Order: sequence, then C-alpha cells, then structure tokens
Amino acid sequence: MLSNEDVLRIARLARIRVTEAEAAQTGEQLNGIFKLIEQMQAVDTSGVAPMAHAQEVYQRLREDAITEPNRREAFQAIAPQTEAGLYLVPKVIE
Repeated sequence: MLSNEDVLRIARLARIRVTEAEAAQTGEQLNGIFKLIEQMQAVDTSGVAPMAHAQEVYQRLREDAITEPNRREAFQAIAPQTEAGLYLVPKVIE
C-alpha cells in the first residue's frame, strides 16, 4: 500500500507537481490497481494455455509474392559509390 508520502516522493522524482489532495486521490487509485493485481495473481492458471488474444482470431494471410519490379541496377547507377552490388558509404565511426 502506498502512503501519501510515497506518492509525493514518486511525484517529486518524476518532477510532477501535485497537491496533498491530488496525492491522496492518486494514492487511492494506485492502491486500487495494486489490489486488482493481487487478485489476478491469486488465480490458479496452472491448467490454462497461454493465449495471444482473448478471442480466437487469426491474421489473414496473403500469398508471399513479389509485386515490385527489381530496380536495383537503376538505383545503383545513380549511387555515388557501389562495389559488388553493395552501396559504399563514408566511414563515420573510427
């Protein structure tokens, strides 16, 4: 459980100005969240398989097909420097 002093200290560390009333309200809300987390952690989930989504939804897949023409040679023709099909760039880190 967070006290008002805890909330004020956290707010000071985060450089957030809060009044005593705001700290009390925020402390109540945070403690409510912590209680909810405790309740959720108390549930036995040993027989439950992990899920990526709460509903059985699937990503629609499309055929993995090339739709753009290969323009590598055209792009490399206008590049300042290339070698063996690679772009050469100036060294920036020693």
